[in-house]
Amino acid sequence: MTIKMIAGLGNPGKEYEQTRHNAGFWLLDELAWHWKVQFKEEKKYFGEIARVNLPEIGEVWLIKPNTFMNLSGKAVGALAQFFKIKPEEILVVHDELDIPCGRIRFKLGGGNGGHNGLKDIQAKLGTPNFYRLRLGIDHPGDRNLVIGYVLNKPASQERQLIDEAIRKSIQGLPLIMSGNMEEAVRFLHSGA
Repeated sequence: MTIKMIAGLGNPGKEYEQTRHNAGFWLLDELAWHWKVQFKEEKKYFGEIARVNLPEIGEVWLIKPNTFMNLSGKAVGALAQFFKIKPEEILVVHDELDIPCGRIRFKLGGGNGGHNGLKDIQAKLGTPNFYRLRLGIDHPGDRNLVIGYVLNKPASQERQLIDEAIRKSIQGLPLIMSGNMEEAVRFLHSGA
């Protein structure tokens, strides 16, 4: 099974651009630069999308939902439905509180860990069986502080760790894209 869609989660708008919750957007922006494609606003898919043709894989769609985090499934679901992309051909990139800053976790399916973007995608796709690339942002230590924490900018040292994780994720992407999932897990979960 190959990946046909990569969805990066975040919130639209200047005021959210640099916040931890937008780590998924950061990775997609970096990936678009890497693959030399540009995002275009597409109202019918409720987000910004880009299309790339990869030699061994074919067409891959990138999407950054414009629906705000809690309604991410609206955009992911619309694009998946239109292009007949199965849930297991989707990779969702998002920030993860339960992973230390700079660490990466990659898996298929599972719970949503209270992440509202994932909850909505599961609801719209009707299954949790899509791939997730989780970028660690750390936890503030108290669940009452979570909303303020994810909607704030990381300290420059934290941002550096997140950016390194994004670079490593992009290096590991060819393994994911070619369906070499065990190898991808080994590579992405190794090291810092």
